[in-house]
Amino acid sequence: MTGRTYVARLDGREMRDTDAVFQQFYDGLRLPDYFGWNWNALSDCLGDLKWLSADHHVLIIAAADEALPGDASGQRLLFRALLRAGQRWSCTQKPEGIELGRLVVVMSCDAASALSLKDQLRSCLEQTPLS
Repeated sequence: MTGRTYVARLDGREMRDTDAVFQQFYDGLRLPDYFGWNWNALSDCLGDLKWLSADHHVLIIAAADEALPGDASGQRLLFRALLRAGQRWSCTQKPEGIELGRLVVVMSCDAASALSLKDQLRSCLEQTPLS
């Protein structure tokens, strides 16, 4: 992979509520001032990232399974925003002669939680198509 890569590291343990989720993304991805502090705004920003002067983007979320504890609905919204962004960045048609940027999302958790996190992500994909 050539070009500049921007890496953002977020921590699910710091995402105790919705405001903290948005703050983590705002700080980690240097979201623009027009960020609307809601799920649609987060999805829109994850699908764009043009304010970052990078060709490729890596988003690492440590302890992703610990984000929004006790808020299953909010956690689904977060995971769907991440899945939708991944889909958008991976399915864009590449015009001839143009190299598109990339977004890679890495969600980590401890080994004991890995299967549960995988099931949650799969459920987000199965409930409603991400288009």
